[in-house]
Amino acid sequence: QLQLAESGGGLAQPGGSLRLSCAASGWTFDNYVIGWFRQAPGKKREGVSCIGGDGSTYYADSVKGRFTISEDKDKNMAYLQMDNLRFEDTAVYYCAGISQGRPAPFCSVWYQSYTTTRGTQVTVSS
Repeated sequence: QLQLAESGGGLAQPGGSLRLSCAASGWTFDNYVIGWFRQAPGKKREGVSCIGGDGSTYYADSVKGRFTISEDKDKNMAYLQMDNLRFEDTAVYYCAGISQGRPAPFCSVWYQSYTTTRGTQVTVSS
């Protein structure tokens, strides 16, 4: 059974950087997808960036060119490097994954059935 554990997050100034990490266990398939969703107060949970087992990626338009998702298969880790942070990036970020899928469809819509973490707060403030 897929299990995820997230770390990172915190407080950054506008233009600053933060990195999120997600440790995965229980993978038994090659066609997995792992990534991050976020939810700001009063807003729906939205996909931020996801990566597939073949290295294909998806980025929401709002983070393209600023965020970079990567993975270390040897360590079963995924990372979200967030650069040039903006006030509107403030949200609770959730690592989520599925055992089989593709990044774009997985990241496009949040479903309660996704395996996910409890979330970590990212606050961008001056």
